[in-house]
Amino acid sequence: MAKKLKILAASDIHGDSKLVRELAQKAERENVDLVVLCGDLTGWLETKNILKPFKDKNKRILILPGNHESFATTDFLANLYGVKNIHGYSVRYGNIGIFGAGGGDIGPGTITEKQLMETLKKAYSGIKGIEKKIMVTHMHPSGSLSEFSGFPGSKSITKAIKRFKPDILLHGHIHEAEGIEEKIGRTRVINVGRKGKIIEI
Repeated sequence: MAKKLKILAASDIHGDSKLVRELAQKAERENVDLVVLCGDLTGWLETKNILKPFKDKNKRILILPGNHESFATTDFLANLYGVKNIHGYSVRYGNIGIFGAGGGDIGPGTITEKQLMETLKKAYSGIKGIEKKIMVTHMHPSGSLSEFSGFPGSKSITKAIKRFKPDILLHGHIHEAEGIEEKIGRTRVINVGRKGKIIEI
């Protein structure tokens, strides 16, 4: 039987180094295999300790841009810390494939609906045919419960859920919807929030 992958997923850290230290401790305590950060890593506060606490705990890390950091900033952070930016890319861990596209509807990380769909398509092409799939975005899908905030979700993300049928979608963006879980089709959709969510697949 294939080994399960244990993930700590979080979003919208916004440069809060105290929160990052707490998340890194949680990652160590829960003995997770992987940390997935769903965008808005930088923003309101400092940026220098955003990824280092996870690296200090020897955790593998995947990141993608939110709407608060540019795509170039995300690449810079990925190169600086030796982590993988999965915006437009995918990774495999055994029988599990993870693919993603970040950015949002406003700010330095703005992405259009068309660009978002093209980026998700490109990312997905790397894991076609793999048994289990996790899609990672910053924005929430249109028609999702996170829209209670008054901010419309992305139609492209909803289309991608229907087209690629991932087992799980991890996203953030809407802080007030932290922790909300729902099903869209057969996909488990989770707003992972700032405090982080442990997922096993």
